[in-house]
Amino acid sequence: MTKLNKRNPLCLDGWAEGVFFLYTLRFIRMLQPRIILSGLIAACLLLVMHVRAGDRPNIIMILVDDMGYSDLGCYGGEIQTPNLDSLAASGIRYTAAHNTSKCYPSRGALVTGLYFQRSDREFANAATFGEVLRPAGYRTLWSGKRHGKTNPLTRGFDRFYGLLGGASNHWNPGDKARPGEGIPAGAGKGKWMINDQEVKGFVPEDTSWYSTDAMTDAALGWLQEYQGEEKPFFLYLAYTAPHYPLHAKPEDIAKYDGMYDTGYDVIRDARYQRQLEMGLFDAATAPLSAAEQTTPWAKLSADERQKEILRMQIYAGMIDCVDQNIGRLVAYLKGAGEYDNTLILFASDNGACASTDKPAGGDRSGEFGGVNSYECTGLSWANVSSTPFRFYKLKSYEGGTNTPLIAHWPQGITERNVFNRDSCHFIDIMSTVMELGGATYPGEAENVAVSQPDGVSLVPTFTGQPLDRNAPIFYEYGSGAAIQDGAIKLVRAKEWELYDLSKDRAETVNLIEQYPELARDLLKQWNAWYTECTGDDFATAEAAKLAARKAQKELNPNKKNK
Repeated sequence: MTKLNKRNPLCLDGWAEGVFFLYTLRFIRMLQPRIILSGLIAACLLLVMHVRAGDRPNIIMILVDDMGYSDLGCYGGEIQTPNLDSLAASGIRYTAAHNTSKCYPSRGALVTGLYFQRSDREFANAATFGEVLRPAGYRTLWSGKRHGKTNPLTRGFDRFYGLLGGASNHWNPGDKARPGEGIPAGAGKGKWMINDQEVKGFVPEDTSWYSTDAMTDAALGWLQEYQGEEKPFFLYLAYTAPHYPLHAKPEDIAKYDGMYDTGYDVIRDARYQRQLEMGLFDAATAPLSAAEQTTPWAKLSADERQKEILRMQIYAGMIDCVDQNIGRLVAYLKGAGEYDNTLILFASDNGACASTDKPAGGDRSGEFGGVNSYECTGLSWANVSSTPFRFYKLKSYEGGTNTPLIAHWPQGITERNVFNRDSCHFIDIMSTVMELGGATYPGEAENVAVSQPDGVSLVPTFTGQPLDRNAPIFYEYGSGAAIQDGAIKLVRAKEWELYDLSKDRAETVNLIEQYPELARDLLKQWNAWYTECTGDDFATAEAAKLAARKAQKELNPNKKNK
């Protein structure tokens, strides 16, 4: 017997909806007068729309922080990520998905569907996921990092738990020591939301508290609280791991004993070979880029090697823990009967972080990985995480902007265990969830700059169809900038360079001298995009910034400008 679906009381699947619709129209055409015809057609359309709305999926957007392209097992890494690997094996792995190369612009573009250049950290001139999905009937939940000051509860979300800021200590985000511990390294960075109240200097009482677990606990608590209600839910689960400081549980670190003893090059080469073997890349069109290292492994002292090994063990442990928590979430969905009709999206907000050290207050005298340490992975390991690409976070090259993007939805994705090679971007996620959720932009938001998101929906890729993209994709952060039109990409660090990604995915052969007119045309489009988004001419804006920095330096010659 068919089980009654509270979201679809008529129990009609997609095929049955179509049959129901056609036969109802046929019946209506037999009726007169035209007034009755028009009224019944309208009623029929409303009924069918209601039935379709009843089958809308739950949507979970999972975001990690500063994780590289090749770290997951399903993207070539040696880190144990069985839960994400399983989602990928029964879903889609996007090979050319992109972020903005930096945390807060990526998160802004993701949450609003707009290029960050139109908005700011507080989502000015934009609508958020919550503001478009809540009026469409979704329960809207956000657990994790909010890289800004605005409380998500004021921007369309029913619940929020997590960090208001860019980074914090994963063991103790507060500014005071717990019994038996020193003042946490990086003391008091950011605010935490606890029970919908902003708490600066939040100090967890439990010494086993760990940010990744706590964020998942909050999300699962809400899902259990709202279990059984008729409305679908949207959950944004924005982890702070594996962003520095490198903090992981001892048991997760221990899993990787001996794994990284062979050094950067061996690990990187092994990742690349796995990527080739699984079909993620082809060696002819995606050659492994030249390694970039602070110091080659062979030139490190024994003590330096041990520190480097431990850094990567902790980093791996952080990602391993994220995967474990995603396993907890999947287990809940299956137990609650929500798994099949839940779209799970997973991505990273930028490429791997190449920072080697960061200033931080508190006690930094403890062992790596503990509450009194504040370490980073460094450039050499970031280069490994970016395999096979060049560069890392902050750069507009592929190593800075590529993200492993996984889409999994048993009831709605017919493509299983496939690679999708279309270029896509974080701005596309809003259009995707709007289409699936029956939402309209800007929803309940006010003072929005544009009438529609900048991206396109990824929904066609769920059934193997191409994306409907008719415009280039643009990038701009710091000294980096890029425009990609099809497979052709113009990118800049100090000077503009031109690449054909269909033949050179790792950006190893600069074609700008061969095709100067093409480069000039792309640059013209990039400048027009920047002006359209910001209202400013880029060259004029950059000159003003340089003049301001010069004036500041003259006023404070001993102060280092950030």
